[in-house]
Amino acid sequence: MKKKVSVSDLRFGMYVYELDRPWTETPFVFQGFVLEGDEQLETLRKYCQFVFVDMERSELPEAPRGADSTLPGIHRVQYIEKVSVDAELPAARSIYVATESIVSKAFASLKGDAQLDVEELKGAAKNMTESIVRNADAMVLFTALAERGGYFLDRALQVSVYMISFARFLGMEPRDIERAGLVGLLQDIGMLQVPDEVVQKSGPLSADERAFIQAHVERAVKKLSETHGLPEEVISLVALHHERHDGSGYPQGLKGGAIHAIGAIAGIVDIFSALTSKRPYAEPIAPSNALGLLYKWRGQMLHPALVEQFIRCIGIYPVGSVVELNTGEVAIVISQNPAKRLQPRIMVVRDAKGQNLRPQKLLDLSRSPKASADEVYQIRRTLEYGRSGVGHKDLIL
Repeated sequence: MKKKVSVSDLRFGMYVYELDRPWTETPFVFQGFVLEGDEQLETLRKYCQFVFVDMERSELPEAPRGADSTLPGIHRVQYIEKVSVDAELPAARSIYVATESIVSKAFASLKGDAQLDVEELKGAAKNMTESIVRNADAMVLFTALAERGGYFLDRALQVSVYMISFARFLGMEPRDIERAGLVGLLQDIGMLQVPDEVVQKSGPLSADERAFIQAHVERAVKKLSETHGLPEEVISLVALHHERHDGSGYPQGLKGGAIHAIGAIAGIVDIFSALTSKRPYAEPIAPSNALGLLYKWRGQMLHPALVEQFIRCIGIYPVGSVVELNTGEVAIVISQNPAKRLQPRIMVVRDAKGQNLRPQKLLDLSRSPKASADEVYQIRRTLEYGRSGVGHKDLIL
C-alpha cells in the first residue's frame, strides 16, 4: 500500500519511495530508502513538505503484544530507532569496553571483600541503556562478538545487555530498563565465592556442591545488602533470577505472578545466556536451538507470554549470530528487520571456501537479494556462539 505522508508525520522504518520534488534537487544518493535516522529526517524536513511511502516495504517496529500487563513493571513506552546500527556501533563498542573494565574491577573488589563502587555500576547500566534505546541492535551485536574475558565477566555483560534490550522491547520506562541492566550485572556475584574446582567440574556435582552453588543467590543478596547506596529494589530483584513460573525454582520457590517482571526476565535471559555459552559440562548450542528450548519450557519453568515476547524481541536469528548461507558463505546478523524477523540484515564475512571476504557484502534478506540468476540468498543454519571463528574483528561497518 502506497500513501502520501506529511514529513511531520513520518516514522522511522517507513520506506520513502518518492519525494514532492525531483531526487536530483536533494542530497539523497539513493532514490528510495528506509527512514532510519535523524540525519535523513532532518534532510527531508529541509527539502520536502510531504513524501510518498510504500507501507509494504516499510519496516515499522511491532508494538509489544501478548505480554501480561498484570506483571509489575510492564509499561507501554514506544521506542523508535534514533540512529542506525552502523552509526551507533562505535559508541556501543566504547561503552561495552568501559563497562567491562568497571565490572571486572567490581568483581575484584568482591573477591577481596571490598566495597562495590555503586555509582560506577549505575553509570555503566545507564550508558548501556542509552545506547540500546538509541539503537536496539548495536550493543547486542558487539556483545555477541566481543573477545571473551572470563566466564562470569562475559555472562554478566551478556545478561545485562539482553535484559536491557528485552526491557526496552517490552516498553518499560527508562528507569526500569536501567534497573534491569544493573540486576543483570550483579545477579551472579554470589558465584564468585564458588571454588574454581567446582565451577570447572565437568562431571556431575555432589549434593553438597549443588547446594553450595544454589546458595549463590543468598550470598549475592547478603553481599549487596551490605553495599552502601544500592537501591533495595535492585537487591530484591537479584534474588529472583532462579525462581521459576511453576514454583520449581529457588531459593524461595515463588510461583507465577509472585515473581516481578524483571525477575522473570532475568530467569529467561540467564537460561538463554547459559545455553549459548561454553560451560565446563556442556558445549554452547546455536541461538535458534536455545530459543526452541525456551519455547518448550514456556508455561512450565518460564512465564509463557514473556518467553514468546523474548523470542520476538531477539528474532529467530539474533543480532550477532553467525549464520551459514545456502551458498556456503558465512555471515554475521548485524540488525533485525522488525517486520520480517526471518529475514535480517547480514554481513557476509567468509566465502564458501572459508576464506575471509574482502570487501565484505552487506545484504538485507528482506529485499530477496540474488546469489545467482536462479537463487535468492537464504540462511541455512545458525552456528554456535564462539565456535565459528568469527568475532568483532570481522565486523567492518
